[in-house]
Amino acid sequence: MTLSRAIGRGLKYPALFLAVMAALCMVSIVGIIVVSVLMRKFFNMPLFFGEEVVGMLMSVSLFLALPMVTLMGTHVRVSILSAYLKKRSHILYVVITRLAALVGIVCCGWLVLEAVPWVEFAIKHNLKTETSRILLYHSMAVLPVSVALTGIIFVARLLGWTGDNEENGPEIPAGTGD
Repeated sequence: MTLSRAIGRGLKYPALFLAVMAALCMVSIVGIIVVSVLMRKFFNMPLFFGEEVVGMLMSVSLFLALPMVTLMGTHVRVSILSAYLKKRSHILYVVITRLAALVGIVCCGWLVLEAVPWVEFAIKHNLKTETSRILLYHSMAVLPVSVALTGIIFVARLLGWTGDNEENGPEIPAGTGD
C-alpha cells in the first residue's frame, strides 16, 4: 500500500465517525418530533424545547455529514457537464476538477478562519438558546471541525490521495448510482 493510498484511507475513518454522528442526530430529530407530536396529541403539551433542539440537530447533522459526502463524491453536482467533458476533453475535465478542488480548499479555509473566533465568542459569553437555554458552543464547534476535515479531503483529492482517478471519478459505494 502506498503512502497516498494510506492517507486516503486514513481520511475515511474520521469522516465515517462524523457521518455516524450525523446519522445519530437525524435519529434524534425523528425521536424528538415523534415525542412532541404524541405529547401534543394526547396531553395538549408539546415539548417546549423541540423546535430549538431539532433545528440545532439539523444544522449539526448537515455539517457532520459534509466530510463523508465530499470524500465519497456523492454531493449534488452538475453531472451533465462533467460527463460531457470526460468524453470530449479529458484535459479540460482534469483542469476543471483541479480548479474545483482549489475553490473548495479556499472556501473551507475561509470558513474555518471565520468560525473559530465565532466559537470562541460563544464560549467566552456562554451563549445559550432562547427558549431551552442550551449552551450553543457545543453545536457551533462542529462547523470548524467538519469544514477543516472537508478542506483536508479537498487537498487529498487535489494531490490524488483519495483513491479516485480521473477516468472513473470518486469511489462510490455499490448501489448508490450516479
